[in-house]
Amino acid sequence: MAVPKSKITKSRRGMRRSHDKLSAASYIEDADSGELRRPHHIDLKTGMYRGRQILEPKE
Repeated sequence: MAVPKSKITKSRRGMRRSHDKLSAASYIEDADSGELRRPHHIDLKTGMYRGRQILEPKE
C-alpha cells in the first residue's frame, strides 16, 4: 500500500488545487442584435454567424 513519505500541508495542497477551479463562461455582446452570446457560437435570436444567415430567426 502506498504511504506518503511526508505530510502535505493544507497550504501546499491548496496551492496545487488552485488550478482545478472552473472558470466562468464568457459572453460577448453581439454587434448586430446587442444580445449576449458565447464567442464563436450562432446568435440564436437572429440566426446569424460571422455575417451569414445559418438558422431561421426566432420571433
